[in-house]
Amino acid sequence: MANNTTCPSIDDFRNQVYSTAYSIITIFGLVGNGFALVVLIRTYRQSSAFHVYMLNLAVADLLCVCTLPFRVLYYVHKGHWTLGDFLCRISSYALYVNLYCSIFFMMAMSFTRFLAIVFPVQNLRMGTERRARVVCAGIWVFICATSSPFLLSGQHFDPKTNKTKCFEPPEESSSLKKLEVLNYFSLVVGFLVPFLVILVCYVGIVRALLGNTNAMKRQQNTRTKAIRMIVVVMLAFLISFMPYHVQRTVHLHFKKQGASCDEINSMQKSVVITLCLAAANSCFDPMLYFFSGENFRNRLSTFRKASVNSLNMKRNRNLPSSAHPLQQSEHEKCISSSKLG
Repeated sequence: MANNTTCPSIDDFRNQVYSTAYSIITIFGLVGNGFALVVLIRTYRQSSAFHVYMLNLAVADLLCVCTLPFRVLYYVHKGHWTLGDFLCRISSYALYVNLYCSIFFMMAMSFTRFLAIVFPVQNLRMGTERRARVVCAGIWVFICATSSPFLLSGQHFDPKTNKTKCFEPPEESSSLKKLEVLNYFSLVVGFLVPFLVILVCYVGIVRALLGNTNAMKRQQNTRTKAIRMIVVVMLAFLISFMPYHVQRTVHLHFKKQGASCDEINSMQKSVVITLCLAAANSCFDPMLYFFSGENFRNRLSTFRKASVNSLNMKRNRNLPSSAHPLQQSEHEKCISSSKLG
């Protein structure tokens, strides 16, 4: 049986994949979520419970995406951390806060859509904007508090490579036990419970869509948004969240027993791929806003009109007095009246 010290390193594979993937996620995440956040803030007068969840989801994504360049620098420097202990802790913490905030905000959005379709009368009382703000505050407090153990592990020096490490826990048995406890807590509370709630909500939505055919035909827009949301959220779970949580659990069990070099390398490469997929959830959320967000396209058109109007007003202010159409017509009237006189 082999161990990590005798097996060939996958550092080159890891550094190349992480630096490339995080760079791509940073670009798309900043553009997509940044634009969505601007639209959501500029059209806040059209606010609703769904709008509040979208706004908080975009904020969580942007906070995470802003820390990804630090990870890119780390892997470009071939696994050597040069940015200090504080940024190491914050960068690691932000990724997990975003990951589980995204899951919980998606659960809240799914439940809101479930109430609107299956229990429309109760939704008038429960699906209010004020309740949504309270739920979002609770999610932020809960996720930030339960993710706080990731703030406890910062940079550490590795004497084997003579490098300062970050995002890589030490190989001590006590650290592995703590990671195992954190993993099972986040697996059950942070992934399985929200995923089951989402599945129950979607089963109820699909039954309502299939059962109330005549009523749903009259509400084609609601039906389309519900179907789109189901597709986007399920894609996010199946591509980003599920592979990461399954692989992480298998990997922690794998580290407790010996294995061949091929098995170790395969497992470590799967860690790299699934973590990149988990970070890529920030790129799914703009799709959720655009395809299933409540009146997001209407908000987008409102935002465009407001931008065009403000641009026209600025142009009119910058026009010379002789070129202003109203002043020009008054000037022409004066000339014609003088001629008549």
